[in-house]
Amino acid sequence: MKPVVLAGGSGSRLWPKSRAALPKQFLKLTCDMTMLQDTILRLKGTVTDSSIIICNDAHRFLVAEQLRQQNIQHSGILLEPVGRNTAPAIALAALHASLHGEDPILLVLAADHLISNTAAFHQAISRAEVLAQQGKLVTFGVVPDAPQTGYGYIKRGEVIGGDTGGYAVAQFVEKPNLAKAQAYLDSGEYYWNSGMFMFKASRYLQELQKFAPDILDCCKRAIASEAKDLDFVRIDADIFAQCPEDSIDYAVMEKTDAACVVPLDAGWSDVGSWSSLWETAQNKDANNNVIIGDAILDGVHNSYINAEQRLISVVGLDDVVVVETKDAVLVAHKNKVQDIKNVVNQLKAEKRPEFEFHREVFRPWGSYDSIDNGARFQVKRITVKPGEKLSVQMHHHRAEHWIVVAGTAKVTNGEETLLLSENQSTYIPVGVIHALENPGKIPLELIEVQSGTYLGEDDIVRFSDRYGRVESK
Repeated sequence: MKPVVLAGGSGSRLWPKSRAALPKQFLKLTCDMTMLQDTILRLKGTVTDSSIIICNDAHRFLVAEQLRQQNIQHSGILLEPVGRNTAPAIALAALHASLHGEDPILLVLAADHLISNTAAFHQAISRAEVLAQQGKLVTFGVVPDAPQTGYGYIKRGEVIGGDTGGYAVAQFVEKPNLAKAQAYLDSGEYYWNSGMFMFKASRYLQELQKFAPDILDCCKRAIASEAKDLDFVRIDADIFAQCPEDSIDYAVMEKTDAACVVPLDAGWSDVGSWSSLWETAQNKDANNNVIIGDAILDGVHNSYINAEQRLISVVGLDDVVVVETKDAVLVAHKNKVQDIKNVVNQLKAEKRPEFEFHREVFRPWGSYDSIDNGARFQVKRITVKPGEKLSVQMHHHRAEHWIVVAGTAKVTNGEETLLLSENQSTYIPVGVIHALENPGKIPLELIEVQSGTYLGEDDIVRFSDRYGRVESK
C-alpha cells in the first residue's frame, strides 16, 4: 500500500499562524510534529510503502526539510506547477506510482487532518484494503458526532464486502443547512466526507478514463517528461496548465458504480478553524480554556489562547480566540472565526506581507528573521544550517554588514574569501558579488544590517544557486 499525501493548499482560515508561504500542514498545531509529519508517521504499524508527496513548487523545500527532520523516506515529491484540485493531483500520483509496471493500492490522505485515535484509523485502513483489492474505490466516512454544516456528507447504501464493515455509496451530499445536518445525524445513515480514499492505481485511472478522459490525457502527457530536480519530480508546466480543474468527488466518485464507504470513528478533524482546534484539544484548564505559550487569564472561559513570543493577558472574556505571532495578533469571537478569511482577503488585496510571509521566513539553507527596519535600513537575524550555502549574488541598491554571533562563516566578498568566527564581521558594498556559507558542524547565526535606497527582496541578482531557485532570498 502506497500513501499519497496531498500537501497543497493555503490554510487561510488559521491566519495569522498559517500564511501563504507557510500553510497549516507545515505547522505544529496539535502536537510536537507538524501536521505533514504527523500524517505520515501515524501510518507506522501499517503495511505501507514510502509515501508520494504532492505539493506546489513554492513549498518544496519545506516538505523536503520536514521529511528530513523525521528521517521519513519518500517515493517522490511531485511538484504541481499550478493547482488543479484533487482529481488531477491523484492522477499524477497514480501514474507516477505505475511507472515501472507496478499497480499499488494508493491510500490518499490530506496532509492537514487530525486523527487522535490511531488504532481505530489503522483498523479502518485494514478494512478498506480488502475492498480496494476487490477493485472498489473506497472513501472513508467519518462517523458524525454533531450536526456540522461545514462538511459534505456521504449516505451509505447496502452492506458490501462481507465483514469489512463497508457500504456501497448511496449518495454524496453537499454541505447541508443545520436542519438537514441534524436529520442526517439522527438517521445514522450519513457520514462526513473526509476526503481520504483508497484504491488500486489502475482502478482509479480506469474510472478517470471513463468519466474524465481529458484530465487523464493531460496528466499522462504532463508526467511523460517528468524531470528529477534534487528531491523533487517536476511536471511539465505548460501541459499541466491545460488540465481541467476538478475534485475527485465530482470527477469520479459521484459517477462510478464502484464507490464504497468505510466508516471511520477515530477522532478525525480537518482542523479547519481556530474553534476546531479548541474543540479537539485535550489539555483544557479548569475554565475550559486552551492555553499555549505565555498567558495570564482572569475571568476567562471557553477560549483559545496561543502566544508565540509575547505575554498575552486576557481579562473577563468568554468564547474568544487570541493568537499572537511575531508580526500580528488576532482577536476573534469563537463563533466568528470563519470570517478570518475576510481579513486575509483584505491583506492580499492590499499586498501586505502578512498575507504571504511570517516575520521569520524559511529557506532551504536556513531562515531569516526581520528584526527591525526603517527608511533606509533593515536588520535581520540569519541562520544557516551546517553545510549549506546561500546563492552567489549581488545587489544594486543596498550594502550589507554581517556580524557573526555563533558558528563559522565562509564569506565570498568580491575577490576575497574570508573565514569569520564569533564576534567577527565584514562589509559587502553595493554591487559587489558575494556569498555566505556555513562550513561548520553547528548552525551559523549572524546579524545582517542592510542599508541603502531600496531594501526589497527582489534586489537580488543571482549568479549561481545550488537549490535551483528563482525566487528571492
